[in-house]
Amino acid sequence: MSPGCVRWLLSYSARAITSGSPATCWPPLLRSSTCKDRSCAFTSFLSRSALCTAAGDSQPTPTPKKKKQSAHNNASISSVGRKIPHSHIQVIGESGDNMGTMHRSDVFSLMDKQGLKLVLLSERKDPPVYRLMSGRQIHEKQLKLREKLKAKPALVQVKELIFSSGIATHDLSTKLKQVESWLEKKHQVRITLQSSENSTGDIHATLESAVQQLEVDFGFVSQPTVIRDGQAAMCILRPPSAKELAQKSKNTKAADVNYE
Repeated sequence: MSPGCVRWLLSYSARAITSGSPATCWPPLLRSSTCKDRSCAFTSFLSRSALCTAAGDSQPTPTPKKKKQSAHNNASISSVGRKIPHSHIQVIGESGDNMGTMHRSDVFSLMDKQGLKLVLLSERKDPPVYRLMSGRQIHEKQLKLREKLKAKPALVQVKELIFSSGIATHDLSTKLKQVESWLEKKHQVRITLQSSENSTGDIHATLESAVQQLEVDFGFVSQPTVIRDGQAAMCILRPPSAKELAQKSKNTKAADVNYE
């Protein structure tokens, strides 16, 4: 292979890579008499393979499609339509009776015939359990689920107040104002009264007296109790319930009538 053929081949390859043009079509010069020997033909073949590989590698890799989220992951009850991934399912009828295992094509026919919708009850069982329901039944079930979620008790935050039995009157009033603020925000309050060195009174009675100075309604989670071998007393307050407020209002009205 002549040096001129090698130089020409290298320069042509460099131009092809720089321009980014595909190397699938080479000019007739590669098949000229300059490169008639087998070594030139083999070198040309290797050059075409390398360039075609480089051009192929430059193509962007297709982005994998994201999987669609299953409609059964929703917390609320809803119709699945005709999207049943299983060939056989266990069917519960509109009135709640067990209709046994059925093929989904038979279920579709039953839905069309009775004008019902299909709701997933349990996908973990084998076969999965579905129920035939009317649109009204689904609506009523959704309302019940919403009411159930609303009825769940919220997390109760417990605040804590610790003070000594020798506290000054002004400081005690300030701390009780803080307790009232917590109760109004629907928090529970744990109050701990510690006996001071110069205290001579009943620590249990002292705590009860302090609690009775509160100017807001409250209830007890834990009544005042002496703890730490008589060295402290503790109680836990909570906001009043609706029943307690109604009873207090009733008692107040009855007292006003008796006074008149």
